Amino acid sequence: MTLRALLFLLVFGALGAFVLVNWSVLNEPTTLSLAFAEVQAPLGVVMLGFIVLVTVLFLAYIVYLQMSGLLETRRHGKEMQSQRLLADQAEASRFTELRGFLEAEFARQASRQAERDAAHQATLDALEQRLKGSIEQQANSLSAFVGELGDRVGHPRPREP
Repeated sequence: MTLRALLFLLVFGALGAFVLVNWSVLNEPTTLSLAFAEVQAPLGVVMLGFIVLVTVLFLAYIVYLQMSGLLETRRHGKEMQSQRLLADQAEASRFTELRGFLEAEFARQASRQAERDAAHQATLDALEQRLKGSIEQQANSLSAFVGELGDRVGHPRPREP
């Protein structure tokens, strides 16, 4: 129980005790002026009625304030939920857009890498062909030297005096 509710119960309890203790005095008829007429009525009961009426009006005003606050809170909650939904949708579209961009970028990088690999492979093939040609040329030169050497060994030359 909150302090405010406890205070209200204490005040209304004290008022109720005061009315019970002084009921005979509050219920005594007296002459009351209504500005245009005079009536005989118990002043205490009339004042107690006014207090009850003001209390009921005050409680109705409090209930109205509470309900309007609750309705406002509910409206804000719905608005926040719709804004959160819009933000989630925007975030999802950004993720989709980012995914598309990354896929395009990876595809572009893969094609560039494939082009570089093809260029490197072509360079390696050309170097391999040049190396094979050079080896073949060296083999031919070596064969020629071996053949010439074989000719010299097989056909000795006359010595010069």
